[in-house]
Amino acid sequence: MKPAFKRILLKLSGEALMGNEKFGISGEIISSFASQIKEIVDMGVEVAVVIGGGNIFRGISGAAKGVDRVTGDHMGMLATVINALALQNAIEKLGISTRVLTAIEMQKIAEPYIKRRAIRHLEKGRVVIFGAGIGNPYFTTDTAAALRAIEINAEILAKATKVEGVYDKDPVKYKEAKKYDKVSYSEVLNKGLKVMDATAISLCMENNLPIVVFNSLVEGNIKKLVEGETIGTLVEGGK
Repeated sequence: MKPAFKRILLKLSGEALMGNEKFGISGEIISSFASQIKEIVDMGVEVAVVIGGGNIFRGISGAAKGVDRVTGDHMGMLATVINALALQNAIEKLGISTRVLTAIEMQKIAEPYIKRRAIRHLEKGRVVIFGAGIGNPYFTTDTAAALRAIEINAEILAKATKVEGVYDKDPVKYKEAKKYDKVSYSEVLNKGLKVMDATAISLCMENNLPIVVFNSLVEGNIKKLVEGETIGTLVEGGK
């Protein structure tokens, strides 16, 4: 089957990597992500990934515990690089070539982020993993995902979560929570829906980049997404 998208950006949360652990990286979960990514690479899809670091350290929570916000955010960026290297290792075990590009230069372990270089890697069939957010404090990895997706001309931003999509309230706390199949950017902003932060949504809205929010812990969902099946919640329109 011909994929519905040629190039996608997949946003993985650091928390998703924990699985049932309290912190750190679940070998089972990261292997599942790697297998699902391999499936779509084998279909000819160019895949870029932005990965969070919340399983190791979050700048905002660090600030609440007395760590300077800027320092905390830089610690969070380094945490994303740890996750990026772990994902790279899991993907390459499956025979897929990858490159980790970071917004903070650390040339012993990764390449510095350069837009043209990232696109060239994608064109050669390599999975590109972006680490260290955008390199600046006060910006989330959601914003980094939106920015990188726009820069590399991705056709869609696929936000992987632990739930089935976007709801009007927290589905974990409220059984009566209603799931949206489709919602506009402006609705997300006006209703304060928990999709991505406002900066990321605004970037996507200004550049007409659709977002799909879906449950990545269900095996095969990433493949279904690139095959054009309706899964999760689509965020677009309403600019």
